Amino acid sequence: MKQPVFTGAAVAIITPMHADGTVNFEELGRIIDDQIAHGTDAIVICGTTGESAALSHEEHVECIRFAVKHTAKRVPVIAGTGSNDTAFAIEISKEEAGADALLLVTPYYNKTSQAGLIAHYTAIANAVTLPCIIYNVPSRTGVNLQPATLAELAKLPNVNAVKEA
Repeated sequence: MKQPVFTGAAVAIITPMHADGTVNFEELGRIIDDQIAHGTDAIVICGTTGESAALSHEEHVECIRFAVKHTAKRVPVIAGTGSNDTAFAIEISKEEAGADALLLVTPYYNKTSQAGLIAHYTAIANAVTLPCIIYNVPSRTGVNLQPATLAELAKLPNVNAVKEA
C-alpha cells in the first residue's frame, strides 16, 4: 500500500509579488508561517493558485527551494511541477529541491487524449522518485482525466494521489 504524503488539508499558496514583478520572498515566508501556525497539514507551492504558469523557470524553482527551506520540515511541501510540455515537466520535476511530493496538473491547452495523458504522466513518474499527485482541473486545462485513465496511472509505483478540482 502506498503511504500518503500527508493527511488532512493542504493549502495552495499564492506567489506574492513586488510592484516590479519580482517574487516577494519575505511575504511568501510570512504566508507560509501563517498557514502552518493555523494548522495546515501541507503546503502546495507553485500550483495553479501560485500562478505557476506565469513564473519563469528560475522563479518557479526558486519558490520551491524557498518553501522547502522555510518550512524546515514543519509540514510536507508539495511542489507544483506540472506543465503542458512533458519534457519541461520532467525537467522541473527533477529540480524539486527537497520537496516531499510533486503536484502534476493535466496538460493545459493541448486538449490531450486519455492515451496522451497516460503517456505524459508515465514519462514524468518514470523520470522521478518522489510521490506524484495528479491534478485534474478540467475547468483550467480543457481536459478531464477519466476514471479508467486514473486507474491505469495508479499502477505506477510513485503515483500516490489525485487532486480533483
